[in-house]
Amino acid sequence: MIFSLMHYFVLSAILFTISIIGILMNRENVIIFLMEIEIMLLAINTNLIAFSCYHNNSDGMIFVFFILTMAAAESAIGFAILITLFRHFKTININFFKNLKD
Repeated sequence: MIFSLMHYFVLSAILFTISIIGILMNRENVIIFLMEIEIMLLAINTNLIAFSCYHNNSDGMIFVFFILTMAAAESAIGFAILITLFRHFKTININFFKNLKD
């Protein structure tokens, strides 16, 4: 089966929509929030790779490499902050952290 550009666009749109719905439905768990952001970046990367292959240009693939590097750094820093907060407050509930600023 040959996949056209529209197939990749629909896949990317579905992934992006799932991540937006996940972010809107999840208001308590920081880990799920970080995972949904990673799914959103995956949807963007899927689009960039599809358009790059469609136009026979490697610029999109190079840009995806930089996005993946940024996503890995974001995940590492996010989870390090999350572990530190959990060790100090014994919770990762977003609502608890909203109340800290008061």
